[in-house]
Amino acid sequence: MSAYGGFAKTSYGAQGGDDGGGFMGGGTQQGSQGGGSKFADDTLRPVTIKQLIESDEPYPGAGLSVDGIPITQVTLIGQVRSIKPQATNVTYQIDDGTGVIDVKKWLDAERADGGANATFQPDTYVRVFGRLTQFNSKKHVGAHFIRQIEDFNEVSYHLLDATYVHLYLTKGASGGGAGAGGDAGGDGMFVDGGNGAARPAGGVHNARLKQCSRNAQTVFNYMQRLAAGDEGANVQAIAQGTGLAARDVIAAADDLLGQGLIYTTLDDETWAVLDY
Repeated sequence: MSAYGGFAKTSYGAQGGDDGGGFMGGGTQQGSQGGGSKFADDTLRPVTIKQLIESDEPYPGAGLSVDGIPITQVTLIGQVRSIKPQATNVTYQIDDGTGVIDVKKWLDAERADGGANATFQPDTYVRVFGRLTQFNSKKHVGAHFIRQIEDFNEVSYHLLDATYVHLYLTKGASGGGAGAGGDAGGDGMFVDGGNGAARPAGGVHNARLKQCSRNAQTVFNYMQRLAAGDEGANVQAIAQGTGLAARDVIAAADDLLGQGLIYTTLDDETWAVLDY
């Protein structure tokens, strides 16, 4: 599994592949909805239900995002509130104290040993691994694997995991670095270059960037991290990379142009960072 910066994930005791999902192996994987879409970085992210409920799609076809980052696989912990068994699946209503969401586990007709098809009683605490799906404006989690929580300390650990990743992506790593979400860190700049090498923030950039809008900071930080060279990046690439709408990218670019932080290259919708 990929990590968020220096955040080292645990295996969460998933016993990956028990139900044939194979999702703990990492790497590129087909989407779960049959559309054949591939994820270049198939991460497993600890989340709260509130984050899933408030997730959004920055632009059509972008997929659901939390903290501006597209989410692929998620893990959550909560208490079973209700159970709706059906012939092909079981839908659990899960409550983690931040919100309530439906978790749907499809039954495996070839597994009669109870492992993949185990059911959980109301009030049981469980850990869920799966993908967030939205249908008719209602979100639910399609579960690959569900297991019962044996040690209640795991509930607290999970909330700390989810909090750490959220803060890393929105506020930056401890020490002032910026997170992977494209938001500015404490000093308003990324300190990580596109190739992973340290890239110190310039004083001129810092001073001018602080006068820009949040979207402009997100766009600049993405371009700084991308290290696209003299050709720069066009509006579509930036929109895809940051999760912003194209019109918001253009507005942000106008802000950055006004501050002398970027310049146009191949055309009026392609920009590169101006080095000082």
